[in-house]
Amino acid sequence: MATDLSSLLKGGIILPCFEASSRKQALHALSEELARVTGISAREIEDSVMERERLGSTGVGEIDAPIGGFMRLATGVDFEAIDDRPCDLIFMLLAPLSAGADHLRALAQVSRVFRQPAVRDALREANTVEDVKAIICKEAAETSI
Repeated sequence: MATDLSSLLKGGIILPCFEASSRKQALHALSEELARVTGISAREIEDSVMERERLGSTGVGEIDAPIGGFMRLATGVDFEAIDDRPCDLIFMLLAPLSAGADHLRALAQVSRVFRQPAVRDALREANTVEDVKAIICKEAAETSI
């Protein structure tokens, strides 16, 4: 199974400049949008993500493959990050309960791409879905193993 970001975003969603005043509001909006494309309830997605935020990796039912959603916030919000800095770039990864290693490969790819300062800077300047896709998918192709 492909685990690059272009495959995760193919059926996923991109919100290039979203206004949110809190982590909860940002995660709710991403959950709502991913619910629209996956057919899973927004509540189930949001509950799974919040559980993940509290404990560790969790799976989401009724999807066949990992899927992603990206959001750039107009203004960063507190995500209780280790560095205490506000978060403005969010990638939500949903994986089926049975994803196993596919989920880990997808997570590693997201990490490799978003770890790059040039990618983060470019995403902060992107204003359209097409701009975001061009940045993320180009970097994913260049960093794939």
